[in-house]
Amino acid sequence: MMTRLLFFLCLLTGFVLQAQLLFPLNEKKFTDSLEFAVKNTRSPISKADACFLLSNYYRNIDSVASKKYLENGKVSGREDPLNAAKYYYYEGQYFLDQNKDKAATSYHKAIEEFSKLKAGKADLYKSLCWYGYGITQKNKEGYPYLIKVMLEKSIPTAEKYGDSKITGFLYTQLGLMLTYNAEFEKAGNYNMKALQILEKTAPHSTELFYNYLNITNNYCYQIKADIGKKFLDKAEKMISPYPDSSSNALFYYSKTLYHVSKQSHDQALAAIEKGLFYTKKFNQKLLMQMFYFHKYDIFKKQKKYTEAKNLLEEILAEKTLATDLNNKKILYSNLSNINEIMGNPSQALVWEKKYSKLNDSLNAENIKLEINKLEAKYNTSEKEKRIAFLNSEKNQKEMEVNKKNYYLWILSLFLLFILILLVFLFIIYRNNKKLSEQKEINLRQKIEDINQKEELALTKAILEGEERERERIAKDLHDGLGGMLAGVKINFSTWSSSHLETEQHKDFYKILDQLDLSISELRHVARNLMPESLLNFGLETALNDLCEFYIRKDLDIYFQPINIDKDLPLTIQLNIYRIVQELLANAVKHSGASNILLQCSQSGENFMITVEDNGKGFEKGTEKTTKSMGFHNLNNRVNYLRGKMEVSSDSQGTTINIELNTHGE
Repeated sequence: MMTRLLFFLCLLTGFVLQAQLLFPLNEKKFTDSLEFAVKNTRSPISKADACFLLSNYYRNIDSVASKKYLENGKVSGREDPLNAAKYYYYEGQYFLDQNKDKAATSYHKAIEEFSKLKAGKADLYKSLCWYGYGITQKNKEGYPYLIKVMLEKSIPTAEKYGDSKITGFLYTQLGLMLTYNAEFEKAGNYNMKALQILEKTAPHSTELFYNYLNITNNYCYQIKADIGKKFLDKAEKMISPYPDSSSNALFYYSKTLYHVSKQSHDQALAAIEKGLFYTKKFNQKLLMQMFYFHKYDIFKKQKKYTEAKNLLEEILAEKTLATDLNNKKILYSNLSNINEIMGNPSQALVWEKKYSKLNDSLNAENIKLEINKLEAKYNTSEKEKRIAFLNSEKNQKEMEVNKKNYYLWILSLFLLFILILLVFLFIIYRNNKKLSEQKEINLRQKIEDINQKEELALTKAILEGEERERERIAKDLHDGLGGMLAGVKINFSTWSSSHLETEQHKDFYKILDQLDLSISELRHVARNLMPESLLNFGLETALNDLCEFYIRKDLDIYFQPINIDKDLPLTIQLNIYRIVQELLANAVKHSGASNILLQCSQSGENFMITVEDNGKGFEKGTEKTTKSMGFHNLNNRVNYLRGKMEVSSDSQGTTINIELNTHGE
């Protein structure tokens, strides 16, 4: 169940970052009062504020009306410096979902204009501009950059202004980002900070309503839906008086997530239908597609395969989710899977080919980016060489001009060197006995260093040879034998569907099932030999997949990644992966544990690994234990990374702590 929810987490990343300055839940009253102000107020500043707010409200519902109000606000407030700066902020809001580059330019201009003003309210809008700018850069720089902007720019500026409601809103959004990056505990901390602020200072606000929903979602993703239910109920109490509010869509999404995590399929479908009503009404396309995707998943679980397949095809045709190529890849994979389940092997093969082609394209694009980086680095190096060459010519000319002085200096330095050398030799002569002893010590140390370097070089060669052979075998198994067996299975399935009766040829279908199991086992072996997730997504994702692989019905494995650097060299990542793989394999095979904790953390050049289990333990130091638990291979890899390992074991379980140097090569 946890894996399914994390799967939806991959699709959701980025879509729930709410627009700044949330609107009251009673939207009709809010928009009516603003439109009245636009028509009747005589104050140009008040009129400009009303126009800007209406522009922000209509930006996803009616882009034409949004643009009209934006320009009217610019005209009305052009004489006031604060309103002139606000225009750039709301222009960024207008472009946020249409063109992130234009939005980034507008937010940056707004920050410059607000920075010139001494008015306290300028800090409020500047904090929102930083948040909006961070969102525009998320796809380029990633979530770490956005979180850094919030912690260093947006939240401190809001706190400086003193608006507790905006501060609570920003904490909620920070918690939301952490939730959608599976940092549930950290997300919970920020959600609770926001909750304390908003319940105290804004108990009836939309910001508090969204905070309740975010807390609910965070608990649902942790399969703790019962804890989140009380916050969902509080949100429902707030939204129920306003059935015409667009915020109902997100409320029903949280309600859907709650029922999905409880596996209450009928209730989830009911919540989905209500949510779809609001997403269609308010043109919330991406959220609409997420409802459909949940609906597809439920249909699949209920074995309504035709309805499930039709929904997937509709999601793909609508294109909102499929705009992101990784989402499109997920849709292709699911369409292949559902067609295979339905006994449509030809269609399954078509979608599988599309999936493989897109996957190869994405991998090729990543390789292209790396090539571009290397090419840029090479061009920079060539420029530096050219500059060095020109400087060399300049120095040569200067040397020719000052040739006589140069020789005189050389001669003087040479004589000084001879004098120093004579003094040095005299000192050596006097201290010959002491130095001879020191030389002997140094010689032994050098021999030890040479032996250690040779041992590390040998270890490196062995490990690299093992990994190359693993990679070769994995490719041969997956691309060669795996593809052939998959083709055989599909051909058998196609032939049997038109030539054999299920009841009369049970033995044949039993053999076909055994072939299917063989293909799955072959893929497991290939993935174990060379994990694709490590090559494609990095160490943290690969370790998470490894833990998922070892989870059994009677065994839970908890993985806690802390500050793992995504830019570690691949050889270092691969060795760390093999060390963890060996530790988990030993624990699963020998300990008899029901719970295993894996914690991986990084601090600078140091990488720490801790594996704890509640198994039967073992007696350290015995030859049998050392051989059976593979400590020889483990020690080789730890020594290769200049690390150290501590093992503690008793009848209550085993704890292994390893500290590695990521610059150990």
